[in-house]
Amino acid sequence: MNASAASLCSNMAAPVAGRCGFFVEKKKRFCKMIVGKGKVYCGEHATMEEGSSRRIVCPLDPKHTVSEDKLDKHLKKCNSREKPKPVYYVEDINSGSADGDETLQQVSLSERSRTQLESLLDKLKSAVKGLQFDMEDGVLSHPVLQEELNNPKNGDSAHKHLKQQVDGKHQDVGVQFERLQVDIQHLDLSKVPLLSQKKLPLVGVGKHLCGVATDLALRCLLETPRLREETEPSRKRLKTSSEPSDPESAVSVAMPDSSSGPVLGLVVALCCHHRCEWRHYVGQQFFLQRGLGAAEFSAFCRMSSWATCGLRPTNQGHPTEVPTNQRGDDEEHEPAEETDAVNGFLSADEREHVGRLCKRLIDGGRLHFLRTKGFDSKLSRYVNSQVTLENVLLSAVPSSSS
Repeated sequence: MNASAASLCSNMAAPVAGRCGFFVEKKKRFCKMIVGKGKVYCGEHATMEEGSSRRIVCPLDPKHTVSEDKLDKHLKKCNSREKPKPVYYVEDINSGSADGDETLQQVSLSERSRTQLESLLDKLKSAVKGLQFDMEDGVLSHPVLQEELNNPKNGDSAHKHLKQQVDGKHQDVGVQFERLQVDIQHLDLSKVPLLSQKKLPLVGVGKHLCGVATDLALRCLLETPRLREETEPSRKRLKTSSEPSDPESAVSVAMPDSSSGPVLGLVVALCCHHRCEWRHYVGQQFFLQRGLGAAEFSAFCRMSSWATCGLRPTNQGHPTEVPTNQRGDDEEHEPAEETDAVNGFLSADEREHVGRLCKRLIDGGRLHFLRTKGFDSKLSRYVNSQVTLENVLLSAVPSSSS
């Protein structure tokens, strides 16, 4: 500790009992880390102890240090060590084909000319012909939420999330839950012991599965090898009050699979279409049928952000940038990508409309995919747009033909 720090330290209160005695000059306070019995300093500042060994950066994670003479012992228990892969980890099992994606050059909208942008808009308008854009409102609420919704301690942000989900902290006696800590991209459901041993049916539920995560989840549920053969239960068709209309009536599609397997249904709150990737996208066939490919898909993904993050008009008639898709709340979403060319011939409202068309086209491919897998699927608004602009829900149940 240098002289200036020591002088300042002498005028400060002593460190809290049981906490580190090292004075952090930059923060003008003592370190708050807990110390071991009989120690004055925490592990990070143990070099201040007389006779202590030299500390070095952990080779597994440079964010923390370790005593040099205890390195071998630390490496065996460090939280950053590579852990054994679970039995259901199969690398890239849900990734999809990379055909046409490995040579794709990502071109930002700002690099495109007005002519190129107009060409993309023409392709977009042609591609969405025949798609239905009317979505029903399906704003539901469960009684279990009422106590929390009425709790005065919960502010606006808490209410926003409560209106979009049911608490995941299940505590019912006799109900078995198992958390799988694995990236969906590498999850082989057929190898999950709980499912394979008990032959359990599946219902997929996801809140705001950001961009590509939605496609990975759909592949995980509906394209996992051997999942149908090993876990398909005997079940009856779940009846619905009304069959959804066919949003892809103008497009020829492959015949659906004869069985939808153990998946009884799914509901996914869609989000962040600008984070989708062609390789993982389940609607590739849908795009190709419309004369579109990886390049157009990439551009439409970028343009989709205009629906929720675009420039909006101010009281003076000039656009101002809104950094999130929540009109001021704290959810993290990237700002829309703008270009001088776009600003020259599209108004803020027109950009927002184009963004919605892009989202609808991307989701149209997902509906098409579900149909080929033997499902009836639809899009609906599950919450008011004042709560979140990302308020569209994708739901699906096995079709009567399967």
